[in-house]
Amino acid sequence: MKLVIGNKNYSSWSLRAWLFLSWHELEFEEIRVPLYQPGSREQLLGFSAAGQVPVLLDEDLLVWDSLAICEYVSEQYLDNRGWPRSRAMRAEARSVSAEMHAGFHAIRNRLPMNARASGRHVGLDQELQAEIQRLQSLWQDLRSRHGSLGPWLFGKFSIADCFYAPMAFRFPAYGVTLTGAAADYLSLLREQPLMQNWLEAARQEQEVITFAETGIDSQPQS
Repeated sequence: MKLVIGNKNYSSWSLRAWLFLSWHELEFEEIRVPLYQPGSREQLLGFSAAGQVPVLLDEDLLVWDSLAICEYVSEQYLDNRGWPRSRAMRAEARSVSAEMHAGFHAIRNRLPMNARASGRHVGLDQELQAEIQRLQSLWQDLRSRHGSLGPWLFGKFSIADCFYAPMAFRFPAYGVTLTGAAADYLSLLREQPLMQNWLEAARQEQEVITFAETGIDSQPQS
C-alpha cells in the first residue's frame, strides 16, 4: 500500500489515516506532498481527482478521505478490528467519529493543527468554548463508561481514537486545558510513541502555511 499525506505539521486528516495504519503495523509506503506550495495541487490531482489528502493506493484500488481509508483497511486487513466488537459500542464509535469528521468547525477553523507550535493565543468565543466543552463532556463520558476495558475511548484503540488524535497537538499549542479523565486521555494520545514520531517529523519540516500560523505574529516555535 501507498499512503499519500500532506505536511505532518499541519495535516490533521493525514494524521488520522497514518496513525491507524501505523498502529496496526501494516506495511505501506509514505508519500508526502507539502500542501499549498507551487505545484502541490497538480501533484495531488495525479493521485486523486479530489485533489486532497490522504489518499490510499492499494494495488489498483484507490481510496480517498480519511474515514473511508480507515474503514477500508479495517475491513480488508484487520477483520474489522478498527471498530469495537460490541454492536452498541461499534455504533457509538462510528457516531463519534462521524461527529468529528463532519463537525467541530470552530475548533478546526480557529485552532488549526500546528504540531510544532506552542504558546499560541486565540480568543475563545462562545462557539469555540461550546465545542471544547462538547469534547470535554464526550471524552469524560466515554472514559467513565468504558474505562474498565482499557485506556482508549472505547477501551481498546479504535478508529475513533485516530479521529480525535489531532486534538493532542491542537489543544496544547493554543493553551486549551481539559480536566479529569478528558485531560488524561489527551495526555495518553500525545505521549504515544507513534504520535511522538509524527511530532518529531513535523518539527523537521521547513514549509510554512501562513493561514495556519495563528495566535502569534512570529514564525512557528518548536
